[in-house]
Order: sequence, then C-alpha cells, then structure tokens
Amino acid sequence: MLIRGRGISKGRGEGPLLVSPAPLSFLSGVDPSSGIIVEKGHPLEGACIEGKVLAFPYGKGSTVGSYVLYALSRNGHAPAAIVNAEAESIIATGAIIGNIPMIDHTDVSLDRLRNGVHVVVDGTAGEMEYDGELV
Repeated sequence: MLIRGRGISKGRGEGPLLVSPAPLSFLSGVDPSSGIIVEKGHPLEGACIEGKVLAFPYGKGSTVGSYVLYALSRNGHAPAAIVNAEAESIIATGAIIGNIPMIDHTDVSLDRLRNGVHVVVDGTAGEMEYDGELV
C-alpha cells in the first residue's frame, strides 16, 4: 500500500515500524549514545529506535532535541526514518541535519499503522510503502 504525505527531509529509509500514540521529546527522552527511549512513562519507554521507522504524532521539548537527532545519526543509533502526523521545527531540523528521511501529513492516520510492519519512507517524494494490514 502506498501512503502519501508531505516530504520534510529527503532520502529513503526502511525498516520495521515503531509507532507511538504519544509525542516524543528527544532532549532527555532519547539516549543519544544508545537510541533507547528513556522518557519515564512514555508508551515506548525502553524501546530502541535504531534502524526503525519511528512514527509519532509530533515532537515536544527544547530546540536542543534537534541536536540529539543529529547525535543519534552520528553515533549510528538514529531511526531509519521518521513519520509524524504534524512535523514541527525541532524534529524537522533534526531530521534534516541528521540526514534522516521524514514525512508528515500522511493520508492514513498513524494510529492505524501496526508496529513491526516493514515500510519504506521516501522523504523526497513524500510517500511511505506499507507492507501490511491497517488496524
């Protein structure tokens, strides 16, 4: 299935989906040395984002979160791609400087996507190939 959206950060990334119903802060929410979500009480607390296509509604927190995404990329622990319902400047900037493909405004709601489904995100075209059933 081809899901269309808006391209934010160019490039292609693929991997299993890791879907969060909650916003995510990269500053103090994700450990840049491991790629593990450490935000207490977050639905994905303890999950590793490395190599996953990370889908979440939007980012929250300080502008330093952009640099955490960049550090994740430099440390080899970045997500393969990011899909947001609504991109905001912190996550978009981090994806761009970290060379992480990113899309938002998908024509399928993120809460219909299943964890673990293999996807390919094309940030240049603003599309995601989804190889599974929707919820």
